[in-house]
Amino acid sequence: MKDHYAALGLASDATGEDVRRAYRRKALQYHPDRNAAADATDRFRDVQEAYDTLSDQQRRQAYDDNRRRNLLDNPLVTAREIWKSYLGGVLP
Repeated sequence: MKDHYAALGLASDATGEDVRRAYRRKALQYHPDRNAAADATDRFRDVQEAYDTLSDQQRRQAYDDNRRRNLLDNPLVTAREIWKSYLGGVLP
């Protein structure tokens, strides 16, 4: 399961406006026309997917419920995925 909050660099209690601002910032950063990195297209898709999910209230609620359930069912796997996603966004 992808961590959409990490893809946008947000906390899980971010407002809709925070999601929109983070999306714009990340989309500009990873847009393939502006970023020549090999993984820019994949990161741009991840950012778009995260925004699509988190900007829609029903989809966000379902995602948050599933995220909480996964954290409780498999805490080590979930923590590993969260850290991998976070470090992937921080380290080049």
